[in-house]
Amino acid sequence: MLKDKNVLLAVCGGIAVYKVIEVASRLRKAGANVHVVMTKEATNFVTPLTFQEISGNPVNVSMWEKVTNWNVEHIALANLADLVLVAPATANIIGKIAGGIADDMLSTVIMATKAPVLLAPAMNSNMYTNPITQRNLDTLRQFNYKIIEPASGHLACGVNGIGRLPEAVDLFHEVEDYFAKMDKKQSLAGKKVIVSAAGTREPIDPVRYISNRSSGKMGYAIAEEAAQRGADVVLVSGITNLPAPENVKVIKVESARDMQSNIEQYFPDSDITIMAAAVSDYRVKEVAEQKIKKSDEVMTIELVKNPDILKGLGEKKTDKQFLVGFAAETQNVLEYAQGKLQRKNLDMIVANDVSQAQAGFNVDTNIAKIITRDGQIKQAPLMKKTELAQLIFDIIEEKMNIKA
Repeated sequence: MLKDKNVLLAVCGGIAVYKVIEVASRLRKAGANVHVVMTKEATNFVTPLTFQEISGNPVNVSMWEKVTNWNVEHIALANLADLVLVAPATANIIGKIAGGIADDMLSTVIMATKAPVLLAPAMNSNMYTNPITQRNLDTLRQFNYKIIEPASGHLACGVNGIGRLPEAVDLFHEVEDYFAKMDKKQSLAGKKVIVSAAGTREPIDPVRYISNRSSGKMGYAIAEEAAQRGADVVLVSGITNLPAPENVKVIKVESARDMQSNIEQYFPDSDITIMAAAVSDYRVKEVAEQKIKKSDEVMTIELVKNPDILKGLGEKKTDKQFLVGFAAETQNVLEYAQGKLQRKNLDMIVANDVSQAQAGFNVDTNIAKIITRDGQIKQAPLMKKTELAQLIFDIIEEKMNIKA
């Protein structure tokens, strides 16, 4: 996967720079060609010689070093890179890139490259949460820079909070995952995919609402996987703070009826629809116009059923459309899922026991049973939700006889 890939490590001045030494080592062992450019400040923490020995290539720091060839060094490095990883990405370099400033070797290389750029911010919590830093990160996201979220924990300044550079193995996996996505065959090119994700909210009054614990992570992973396989993806999302997946049209909704109307708008032209959202089964019959005041010991709220979006799609779907549902259960998982598949005319259902540790809501992993219309049952052991998304599409492509 990484063999002969050219990875440029852009190393800035931060105490966490030592982790990048291990990243360079892991990349080289995996077969990548590792090149390093450092800011002058970074050399106060680690010498260029260290990175030179680890990478096996000369390290660039200054634009004014002795010329050994007639190549314009920063342009040559920029053109060489298949991927740039900026780590640790300080508030300073984030601000420079967002502002289009190129005043040293590292920032000039980043401005000149056409390769994808991953940034791993690492700084004091207050610096990271500063509105200016967050604005700069948002600007970079708009220009398709990928931001690797910092970890939380003990920081060099002595406080606990967000701002830690992720561990070297995690940064290595970010690079590895990027190339895995790029190498993925465009098996769903030309296909239209709808994905629903996250939980809906049903208002009680202007302040309160009924909702659930869904984070949206599974649905967002599915939408991202579909896009990576070349599909034209519409993601109808309930309430979540997750960033929008790349190359996916995201429609934000709040209530079950909002979700229904948006999905039904796109459904007739869809090839694959995957309903991973946790849709509220009930809504309040009469929503109070003003906040309900605390008075009696008991408050009674009358609920009415929401439309069954999945059942409605099952009634409308054609033989050429593939419809997938999800079943989040706490008991009799297989039995309930098989019944739901039949009742709602689904082609496939993904069932998971949300009472299990590390499965279900608001975690990055899942355990599932994938059941298809023909009776096939695939047990998915504990795995990342991104990996489960890959498995889901592998099975869909097999059942739809889609050839990569």
